[in-house]
Amino acid sequence: MAQWDADYIALCKRILTEGVQVPNRTGTDTVKVPAAFLQFDLEKEFPVLTTKQLFIRQAVLEMLWIYQAQSNDVRWLQERNVHIWDEWEIDENGYWNATQMLPDGSGGLQKTQVKKYFGPEWAHTIGTAYGWIVNRFSLTRTLIDRILNAPTDRRMVMSLWQNDYLETAVLPSCVWSSEWDVTDGHLNAWVHQRSCDVPLGLPFNVTQYATLLCMLAKVTGLQPGKLFWSIKDAHIYVNQIDGIKEQIARFDERGSLPAPQLWLNPDVTDFFSFSNAADCPDVKLVGYEHMGKIAFPIAQ
Repeated sequence: MAQWDADYIALCKRILTEGVQVPNRTGTDTVKVPAAFLQFDLEKEFPVLTTKQLFIRQAVLEMLWIYQAQSNDVRWLQERNVHIWDEWEIDENGYWNATQMLPDGSGGLQKTQVKKYFGPEWAHTIGTAYGWIVNRFSLTRTLIDRILNAPTDRRMVMSLWQNDYLETAVLPSCVWSSEWDVTDGHLNAWVHQRSCDVPLGLPFNVTQYATLLCMLAKVTGLQPGKLFWSIKDAHIYVNQIDGIKEQIARFDERGSLPAPQLWLNPDVTDFFSFSNAADCPDVKLVGYEHMGKIAFPIAQ
């Protein structure tokens, strides 16, 4: 049985039984718990859900977009047939449009048509977020340098949350911080998530950072270690509940399938040399079995 499936289903059950229904800016209520914590031992299991299909190609390419290409240009993803960020793309005239529930000045929320101007120079991007921040502060290169040359450093932090650039970001980073350490020849990471769409975002994010950790361990001569995951506001949108109940039923009836193994191209020795081509040839799942897709709506 895959431990990640068991832990994930336990979190979903906890949200449905203990959670509180609340409104939010998207206009679709969530059922939420205020915090959650997960832990993964990557020597024992690579975390990919088997109770539903996880699309590893899209997950890895989004991660490489952020930490390798260090890009905020949505076209980079679209050229690789990845459309995760299409809803947040600034248009060719420099505007981003959405309908959201925003504060009404009296403690409540009201439906508001948002039309935010960034300028045509930001067309087709998500503004000053994610990969733009990574590039602006050389986060990936600095981290690799410290792992290689100062492995006892306790300041190995990559923060995507930079106050000076929040107003010019379409969406401030949800997974916003990671802290890294080298212990007994193993690379470990602690990841922080300020807001967690459990059905859609969490499975992707966990697999992405597990892949990033394994890649960085490989190119720095270390073994993959532990991945610790802290969540603030773990939620399920109310229009996702039926899908989550289906996934829970799969687990309750069948358990989970065996966890797959992650294959990384053994010839790659530099993180920036992993191919980010559309077919993601340097990263594969070996022995991945799953119980099929579950469609979840996305909330903007």
